[in-house]
Amino acid sequence: MLKLKVPPLVWFLFCAALMWWIGRVLPVHLPNYQHPIIFILGALIAVIGLVIAISAVVTMRKAETTSSPFQPQNTFQIVDWGIYRKSRNPMYLSLLLGLIAWALWLGSIFAWFVLPLFIGLITYFQIKPEEQILTQKFGQRYLDYASRVRRWL
Repeated sequence: MLKLKVPPLVWFLFCAALMWWIGRVLPVHLPNYQHPIIFILGALIAVIGLVIAISAVVTMRKAETTSSPFQPQNTFQIVDWGIYRKSRNPMYLSLLLGLIAWALWLGSIFAWFVLPLFIGLITYFQIKPEEQILTQKFGQRYLDYASRVRRWL
C-alpha cells in the first residue's frame, strides 16, 4: 500500500510535472498570463508557502517532536501552537501554495485541474493515515485539536 510510503515531496513533484505536461499538451492559457502582475502574484504565493513551511519546521523542532511524514507514531506531543493553531498540516499547505504559484506561472487553464488531484493524493495517502495514528496515540486530545483546527486552512 502507498499510504505513508511516498514522500509528500514526490507527490508535489509529480503534480508539478503533470501540470507542466498538461500545459504543453493542451496549450490553452489564461488571458494575460504573461503579465508581470501574474508573475509577482505567483512569487508572493510561493514566498508565503515557504514562510509557512519554515514556520512549521521551526515549531516542530521547538516542540522537540518528529516532523517526519513517514513516522507519525514517533510524535511525542500534539503541537497545537504557532502555525499549527491555523492548520493541522501547514507543510502540506505550503506544497499546495507552491503548486498554485506554479499554475499561475504556467498560465495553463488545465494545469489548475491538478490541484484537486494533489489535495486528494496527500489527503488519502498521507493525512488520513497520520490522523489515524495520532488518534490512536493521543485519543480525545487529538480529536479535540482536530475539531478546533482545520485540516488545510
